[in-house]
Amino acid sequence: MLDAGWHVLSLDKLTYAGLRENLSPLDECDRHCFVHGSINDAALMGRLLKQHRPLAIVNLAAESHVDRSIDTPESFVETNVMGVFTLLEAVRAYLAESGELASSTFRFLQVSTDEVFGSVESGAFTEESAFRPNSPYAASKASGDCLVRAYHRTYGLPAMISYCSNNYGPFQFPEKLIPLMISKALAGKPLPIYGDGRHRRDWLHVADHCTALEAIIDAGTAGEVYNIGGGCCVENLELVRRLCATLDRLAPRTSGEHFDAISHVEDRPGHDRHYEIDHSKITALLGWRPSRTLEEGLEETVRWYLDNGPWIEIAHSRGYEGQRLGLGVLSGANDGD
Repeated sequence: MLDAGWHVLSLDKLTYAGLRENLSPLDECDRHCFVHGSINDAALMGRLLKQHRPLAIVNLAAESHVDRSIDTPESFVETNVMGVFTLLEAVRAYLAESGELASSTFRFLQVSTDEVFGSVESGAFTEESAFRPNSPYAASKASGDCLVRAYHRTYGLPAMISYCSNNYGPFQFPEKLIPLMISKALAGKPLPIYGDGRHRRDWLHVADHCTALEAIIDAGTAGEVYNIGGGCCVENLELVRRLCATLDRLAPRTSGEHFDAISHVEDRPGHDRHYEIDHSKITALLGWRPSRTLEEGLEETVRWYLDNGPWIEIAHSRGYEGQRLGLGVLSGANDGD
């Protein structure tokens, strides 16, 4: 967005996966402002809207890891439902005070996930697919999305919703599949695959996701929803095989191949079998399409993690060392902070 000429305010609660270091290259940019805060803070949201008078809000704030939602669902409801409600209320008050002109130019984009649709038996999700969430994470995101739709229909709030497939790329916290496999492979540890590994996912490089969000902000229509997919749907086992082949070329083991370290572990409770996105709408209406093949994206991602070992150490210092999550064992603690 900065490269496109926007002024940008980044708001982040800096929970376990929020690293302030990710934005340090922007510290000298006079068109970027960082605020440490939460969308659950109604007073802060009101002050920021009045002070900065934004033309658009892109809500990427979320608790996002399915495994963590199984163990501690409370923080997911707090952020993904109540946080969205608080943000919508602040925006509604801001638009009412700003007058009709601001409302006609302002855009609110809720960034969501294909997981709200549950598991598809065949074909791909479209923008008309019904919600069938099967995890606390997916249910919390679907709930927030329903609020956004309701605020558009009831109050006329100029909102849009995007549904993306699995993201990957640089700076991804190592609890997610691809960075987890990379970090474990580089450490010479077993590579755990849930269940039989035949779960299918559509993979979207984060840079392609960002260009799609920019296209929606620039030319999307209020009240519309847009699917964003990578066009790279593969089984988890095949994804890890391709990832291991890339690692074999760029960071080979002293003996054997990285895929030799694969181990199958107990499956995630309620694990959806198949997600696949039909993104033909955003291609037809806004001209967006993904720019990378999965092979190109994986190589780019592996090279980034190989070149940024210190960042991986910082991420691991936040209390996650690659341990198994999401078996539904009550910890007695809320990890949202």
